[in-house]
Amino acid sequence: MIPVILSLLYFLARAVGLLFSYYKKYVQKRQIADIIKALIKDYSPEELNRVLTKLVAYSDSCVVRCLSDLVHHSNDRIYCEHALLEFQVDVQKQLSKHRLLIKFGPMLGLMGTLIPMGPALVGLASGDIASMASNMQVAFATTVVGMAVAAIGLATLQGNKRFYARSLSDLDFVFQKLNEA
Repeated sequence: MIPVILSLLYFLARAVGLLFSYYKKYVQKRQIADIIKALIKDYSPEELNRVLTKLVAYSDSCVVRCLSDLVHHSNDRIYCEHALLEFQVDVQKQLSKHRLLIKFGPMLGLMGTLIPMGPALVGLASGDIASMASNMQVAFATTVVGMAVAAIGLATLQGNKRFYARSLSDLDFVFQKLNEA
């Protein structure tokens, strides 16, 4: 039971850390999306260069890296297609953190529920209600913690998936525009 509880606490700490960092990253992603949205609305090669200059501050973003690759290698269609595929791989890598929480939270919560149920039932059979109550508290607490971990993972995953889907669409638009010329 101890390894399950420790694992669950580890994933809870990761979930809480992810939740606190989510807001900062959300603001950054929103700023990037707004800048690229303005580019899409008024696309021109000059505007594209101005946008790249604005986005230098966000160079750690995979969206900005991909956009930069598309612009700097616009003469090489195969490289640009590869850059878009690499962007999708980067996105999947970043989303895997959220998926891990979604999968492991309930799994560990269920393990933490089932393991103390055996001793709780033995306590019930022997008339030791205090032992049964204590084991049931552990069982229900691990379930709740596991579901909280999964809920945080799911909420942050959905927000990130929407952002990256929009970003892929925008990057594909820029790719198509660059290949028109």
